Amino acid sequence: MNSMIDNIDTNEPNKPSRKKPMFPVHDRLRGYLKNHGREVKLPVSYNDLLRITYSLPLKDKKGNDTYWETVVYDMRDWEYIRNGLVQMYAILKTEGDLTFTSHLDVARIDYCSFGNSNPFRIRIVNKYNDNYDHYYIKIADASRIYGLELEHTLSPNRITYLTNQNTLVEEHIPGIPGDVFIAQHLNDPHTNKIRLAKEFVKFNERCFVRLLGDMRSYNFVVDITPDIEDYQYRIRAIDFDQQSYEGRKNLYMPQFFKENYTLVDLCAKFLNKESIHQYQTEERTMMAFRVASSRFRLMELLNIMSKDHISVSEKLHQLRTELGDYFNNPQFYKCSSMGQLVKRQLKQTLQKNLKLIQKNLGKIED
Repeated sequence: MNSMIDNIDTNEPNKPSRKKPMFPVHDRLRGYLKNHGREVKLPVSYNDLLRITYSLPLKDKKGNDTYWETVVYDMRDWEYIRNGLVQMYAILKTEGDLTFTSHLDVARIDYCSFGNSNPFRIRIVNKYNDNYDHYYIKIADASRIYGLELEHTLSPNRITYLTNQNTLVEEHIPGIPGDVFIAQHLNDPHTNKIRLAKEFVKFNERCFVRLLGDMRSYNFVVDITPDIEDYQYRIRAIDFDQQSYEGRKNLYMPQFFKENYTLVDLCAKFLNKESIHQYQTEERTMMAFRVASSRFRLMELLNIMSKDHISVSEKLHQLRTELGDYFNNPQFYKCSSMGQLVKRQLKQTLQKNLKLIQKNLGKIED
C-alpha cells in the first residue's frame, strides 16, 4: 500500500452511506453465537430502554453538544431497568456472578440518535468509591456482529460482547477518540509521532485485510501505553457497523478519509516506503498467525457469513470489481456475497504469510 504516501485524494469522493440498514441475525449466526457463548439470556432488552419519559442534551466539559442525550424513565419502569442493567454488567464482566452487585448502581443512561446503531450508553458506578465504568446496548445488527467477531479473531484486541434476540451488549473500549487525540494530543511534546505513524500504517492494514469500513477518526480510539523511556500506541476500532457493507474499496482504508489526513501526513513525514512496507508485512504476519491459531472458528464464521445478506447487490458488485481490478485477480469477480469477498480478501492478502508460517512450523517439527 505505497498509496499511503502517493495517493491522497483531497477531493474526498469516499463517503460512507449516511444511513446503513440493519440486517437481522438469522438462525445460523444465532447458532454460532450460542456455541461460542455470545448468545445468553439478558435481564433487560433494547426495547425496554426505549420506554423513555424525557431526555436532556448532554454537554461536554466545555459546554459543547456531544450528540448524546441523558434519558429519564418513569419510576414504575426505573427499578426494573436499573436492577436489570446492574445484573447485565455482572453478566458482561463476571460471567453472571452477582456477588458484587449490591455496591453497584446505574449513575446515568445516555442515548444517541446520531449514526446507525442508536446506542444506549450505561454508566455503572461503584457506590463505595465513585469509580465508574460504561457499556453499550444496541440493536443486534448482523453486519456489526460479524465485525465484532472478526475484530476479536483477527486483531490484537479481544472483544467482550453478548447478544439476546434483538439486543446487543458491548463492553466499553477505552482510549482517546481519534478526533480528540488529533486535536488535543498529537502535538504534545511527549507524543512519539514516529511510533504513532507506524501504528496508523498497521491499523490501516488491519482494516483493509478484513474489510472493515468507515474508520474516520471519531470511529476509533488511541490507546497509549507507557513503555521503557517512551510510549507505545494502539489504534482500536470502536464502530463496527460498516463491516463489509460499502462498495468503494477505498472506504476500507482509513488513509483515504479526510478526517485522518493529519495522520497520513505524519506517515509521509516520518516513514519512507521501505518502512511502510515493513510495518504492513509485520501486521499481515501477525494476522496470519491469528488465522492459523483460530482457523476452525474463523472458517465456521466465514462460512455462515458467506451465506448471509449484509449488503445490497450494487455495493457487492462494485466492491468485487474494484478488488478484482486492484489485485488483478478474477477470483474476486466470482464472489456472490460479502462473506465470500472477506474470505477471498483474507486469502489474497495473507496467503504468502500463511505459507511462510507453515514452512517454518515444518522446520521446527523436523
